[in-house]
Amino acid sequence: MTQAPAENTAPAGTVAPGAPTPGPSAPAPLTAHAASGASAHPPMEAPAEVKAATTSTPHAIFDTDPRKRRGARIALIVAGVVLGIALLLVLGYFLAFIGPGLTFLGALLALIPLTIVLLGVRWIDRWEPEPRLLVLIAFLWGATAAIVIALTVDLGASLLIAAGGGETNWTIFIHTVIQAPVVEESAKGLGVLLIYLIARRFFDGPVDGIVYAALVAGGFAFAENIQYFALQIGESGSLDLQVGQIFFIRGILSPFAHVMFTAFTGFFIGLAARKGTTAAGVGFFFLGLIPAILLHAFWNGILFFVYNAFQFYLYYLVVQVPLFVLGIVAVTILRRREAKMTQLRLAEYATAGWIHPSEVNTLGTGAGRRQALAWARQRGMRPVMKEYIKDATHLAFTRNRIVSGRDRVASQADETLLLTQVSESRARLAATAPTMAAPVPTT
Repeated sequence: MTQAPAENTAPAGTVAPGAPTPGPSAPAPLTAHAASGASAHPPMEAPAEVKAATTSTPHAIFDTDPRKRRGARIALIVAGVVLGIALLLVLGYFLAFIGPGLTFLGALLALIPLTIVLLGVRWIDRWEPEPRLLVLIAFLWGATAAIVIALTVDLGASLLIAAGGGETNWTIFIHTVIQAPVVEESAKGLGVLLIYLIARRFFDGPVDGIVYAALVAGGFAFAENIQYFALQIGESGSLDLQVGQIFFIRGILSPFAHVMFTAFTGFFIGLAARKGTTAAGVGFFFLGLIPAILLHAFWNGILFFVYNAFQFYLYYLVVQVPLFVLGIVAVTILRRREAKMTQLRLAEYATAGWIHPSEVNTLGTGAGRRQALAWARQRGMRPVMKEYIKDATHLAFTRNRIVSGRDRVASQADETLLLTQVSESRARLAATAPTMAAPVPTT
């Protein structure tokens, strides 16, 4: 925060040199003009030592405009209420139409593909982890709100079909290939968009968009798998071959199916995050829905042209496996770009004297981080080193937002706080071992 320069000449209404200064009990009288907001009688000049002490705020919290935070807090509260209601509706649906016993068994089986998805998300999000609260909101949106939206539309469509004389092959095709992809991808993508709108400062680019999309899709697939597995167990009467087959297809072969679809929406919203505007986020949301819906429709539609298990597994090997591999390659490239950006921004702080230049490669590369954590583990300082790496990474991303002009006021407040935390962690590490910056010999 910059301080306005003091005037060289005493303004009218100030106390003459050598005269006694009026105390708080003797303020200068306000004229009608001054009372209306003009500065006809400005307050007396602060002493030099007071001015020197007020060139910056006493603490970073004063740099943050509370009016800007209030809207985000209200949005988070509203989101919590909506997700709570949606959770109750989903639980009520499962208990009423499937039953507690089958729901429990279905949930146990659904935990396996969910674990696979969450491990994948952890790998993607490892460089610059997202806040846990937003991670939870993203998952719950997919598992509750998106499910409620899909079930509501499905119920409406079922009533229309029943009024028209019942299901036909054509209505089943429309439901599976058009309705489900459009409704489900819109519902899931809406969760990613809402996170972008209420927590834009934690939405730095395509990788963040993919992470939030994967969490939303993982939650949606988890709830959907509970239903699929539970209904098949109820139909079979036990954990037979049919249950094993549907579990193998949905839980082992395609746990990332929903993730791949929604990742397109998240990727495009992540591109909008670089512009930092609401209009860009909404526009890129609709743009990202196009490939998400098309890929989802293709996945569902191919089942109408596959007539046996051999054809399905051949299709899976020829089409889905290459798509999955391409997705991994794309995410890897995006992660490397994040690492290079981290090094670039940390180098600026090294030039400014906040860290040593050699620490840029330690904090900004995967190999450097592993080496530093191994060193810290041997000395019982791993938690401090993890905090140092995390804060330094957030600092680099915050600097990138400032440089690109996105949410500059809030980002500068975050920068002040992060610089304090980085300096404190660095001091603790340096106190443990003054030669901290020296590289650890490797074999």
